[in-house]
Amino acid sequence: MAKSKSVFFCQSCGHESSKWMGKCPSCGTWNSFVEEVVTKGDEKNEWRQESTRSKTIQPKILAEIESGKETRIPTGDQELDRVLGGGIVPGSLVLIGGEPGIGKSTLMLQAGLALPNLKTLYVSGEESEQQIKMRAQRLGVNVDSKTFFTLTETNTKNIFLALESLMPQLLIVDSIQTLYSPLMDSTPGSIGQVRQCAGELMKFAKETNTPVFLVGHITKDGTLAGPKVLEHMVDTVLQFEGDQHFAYRMLRTTKNRFGSTAEIGIYEMLETGLRQVNNPSEILISQKEEATSGTTIGATLEGNRPLLIEVQSLVSPASYGTPQRTPTGFDQKRLNMLLAVLEKRCGFRMSTQDVFLNMAGGLRIEDPAIDLAICISIISSMEEIAVSEKRCFAAEIGLGGELRAVNRIEQRISEAEKLGFEEIYISRFNKHNSSARQKIKIKSLGKLTEVLQDLFG
Repeated sequence: MAKSKSVFFCQSCGHESSKWMGKCPSCGTWNSFVEEVVTKGDEKNEWRQESTRSKTIQPKILAEIESGKETRIPTGDQELDRVLGGGIVPGSLVLIGGEPGIGKSTLMLQAGLALPNLKTLYVSGEESEQQIKMRAQRLGVNVDSKTFFTLTETNTKNIFLALESLMPQLLIVDSIQTLYSPLMDSTPGSIGQVRQCAGELMKFAKETNTPVFLVGHITKDGTLAGPKVLEHMVDTVLQFEGDQHFAYRMLRTTKNRFGSTAEIGIYEMLETGLRQVNNPSEILISQKEEATSGTTIGATLEGNRPLLIEVQSLVSPASYGTPQRTPTGFDQKRLNMLLAVLEKRCGFRMSTQDVFLNMAGGLRIEDPAIDLAICISIISSMEEIAVSEKRCFAAEIGLGGELRAVNRIEQRISEAEKLGFEEIYISRFNKHNSSARQKIKIKSLGKLTEVLQDLFG
């Protein structure tokens, strides 16, 4: 018979203890331990538990290991491939999280149906088979695919029985919080269940070399629900961001063992599903009939992708004693620093002005190359002088008011030239190949005051 014992888990980090403790020794959280009953025995429920016993484990010298070429499976979705690092790695475990209704299930369903050459199993613990079929019909994809299978089940024992009979080439689980393992006597979504189910799925992925996608819930703080060990176990963690009231969604990587974590994928949510946005600069720059004061264009980078984003500022006299500083999509402390530079080095009375700053498109920008565009936007709004919409900016501002060089300036210039800009302001300390540019004029200056003098006189 199976033996049971009580184990205490921390709800914040998943730390395990044989007794209750008031403070977690791992993360320092108070009153976070909960009791769960773990059932020992009946190990046949795990994925091929007995297969590991027949293997002979021998340590190897690093020089003796053959370095094979990393193979990837292209999904047909350029944005998803970019974020994953070039495609799906066989045997990888990918966790994708996001707000409810943001489009996680839609993205996974589209990705699975877009791979007709792969036998795909879509396991859902939240929707019925009819709901999955209705969602697929609404997306307008091929619902007659002979290689896409669905399973509505939450018991991992039944899921692994289906996996052993079907042997799919791709597994999608929606979601990990709905699964439960018979090895643990606790409710689905608890700390122990999430860790146990993820461990069994990881074992399946590594032993069969099958890629597995896990959809995960997030808490009200925006972090992935469940123990922190869940993020350590998986190979890649994707975050699906965006506002339900706006059409655009961003797919970011917070952990990737097979590629960069600086990449970003952009989608547009339509009635027929998610559409890839291959040129985000066109949607981040609003179309206007005439130039408006307080609006400039900055050349920034998200991962390896250059973006041209519209910076909007509104400066008005402060009505109260303390002026307001309200940035959207930008760090408030850095905005305060730039305003201090404008007042100290350039002579503008910013201490009597309310400043409102907005990064168009809903993006959050941390690239310091956007500094120059922000300063020009603020002065443009303050002086009510519009900046030509054919000019863009790419330079960091130092505390001395100097223009500092930024990385990968050639990519920024090429993106501006491709979108039809006529001038770009950069630091004179940036090395660039001006002879190769025919359609865009490059202005290299050393100080912020020189740029202001050139634009506003």
